[in-house]
Amino acid sequence: MECTQDRDAAREQAAKLLAAMAEVVEPAYLVGGSVRDLLMGRSCHDYDFTTPLHPDEVEARVRAAGRRPYLVGKKFGTVAFKLEGHMVEVTTFRAETYEPGSRRPNVSYLADLGDDLARRDFTINAMAMHDAAVIDPFEGQADIGARCIRAVGEPKERFREDPLRMLRAARFASQLDFTVEAGTAAAIAHGAHRILTVAHERWMAELDRLIVGPGAIGALRLLADTGLMRYLLPELQLQVGYDQDTRWHDRTLWEHTLGVVAGTPQDVPLRWAALMHDVGKPYARFEKPGRATYVGHELIGAEIVERTALYLRWPLARRDEVRDLVLHHLEKDSPLKAADDAAKPPKPAE
Repeated sequence: MECTQDRDAAREQAAKLLAAMAEVVEPAYLVGGSVRDLLMGRSCHDYDFTTPLHPDEVEARVRAAGRRPYLVGKKFGTVAFKLEGHMVEVTTFRAETYEPGSRRPNVSYLADLGDDLARRDFTINAMAMHDAAVIDPFEGQADIGARCIRAVGEPKERFREDPLRMLRAARFASQLDFTVEAGTAAAIAHGAHRILTVAHERWMAELDRLIVGPGAIGALRLLADTGLMRYLLPELQLQVGYDQDTRWHDRTLWEHTLGVVAGTPQDVPLRWAALMHDVGKPYARFEKPGRATYVGHELIGAEIVERTALYLRWPLARRDEVRDLVLHHLEKDSPLKAADDAAKPPKPAE
């Protein structure tokens, strides 16, 4: 759960956590997204730490401090416990790789903080903090200033290690309203097909967060421009550059869809319905002299939503809600109607 707060207040909260952590596990470094959000004046309820200590030693120190360790992630190097009212996680310096289709990493432990930071995905997530000092070997602070998502080191290698990172780049771009650096975007385009090795449940978790972010439109364009959309939602990739050839539309089908998404409240099912509302059009096209018509595209769209729900492992309630929104999006009382109309040119005079 994300929130924002004053940057000084965020630093004060982090300082309290670091001081309290030093009394339980030392050395331990605040790391990753926790540091990024702190530097941006943002805060969340999730604080991550990293340490050179082995998980067994972390567990022993937590118990010695009279605290209860949570060991669900211990085999992956992570011990959790409550500190200053927050559930925090302490992870041993590590490297991790994923087998195709697996959500469980293969973990090996490292001896150096720099090596641990080097295996992380993006520069803005590869910073650590100890006491008041920020450890930033990959210029993550500069990329925050530039509002830029950039892979750590060689981006192709980072994406080979975990192909989900390609989708995470777009998700971070949406959540933070950043842009993806050109070399990182090129690496996504180069390896886009590898997203097929990742479990679809992991796709859904990222896409749900992407479509409601303040930078959702730019992130969706990134998915289409890099070809990642071709593997995630191929029916939407068909919309890119698609000339609707009708007096009711002055944009390509993809640009119209993005306009409807932008005009829809930041609610997950509504945003999915906006994204999918015209997905049936290319399959319903009928040519008339001088123009095309799309009678029944909402029926085809509803069927495609059914298949998409199965493909992405949606809960049944989500499937039914999005399907019905797409099926009825042309009706006057549809929650999508205002955004759909706003993404069209003014009606021609009769």
